[in-house]
Amino acid sequence: MKKTRFSEEQMVKILREADKSPVAEVAKKHGVSDQTIYGWRQRFGQLAPEDVRRLRPLEQENARLKKLVAERDLELDVMREINQKKW
Repeated sequence: MKKTRFSEEQMVKILREADKSPVAEVAKKHGVSDQTIYGWRQRFGQLAPEDVRRLRPLEQENARLKKLVAERDLELDVMREINQKKW
């Protein structure tokens, strides 16, 4: 993943600032493009800085659980194939 110069909490704080004043002004102040702020807004929406701290571990756990489910589904498919074969 690409390393950014702003932490996720800083991004949310900049977004809250952009909610109160024009996006172009806030973008220029922080040295980012308008499009960057709109991208952050799409990702973080209306999250508060405190919520972002909890978001990362939840995303990691979700990825881990998705991987477990995919592996289990694969095992079930293999078992079904074995059971369907007539010896």
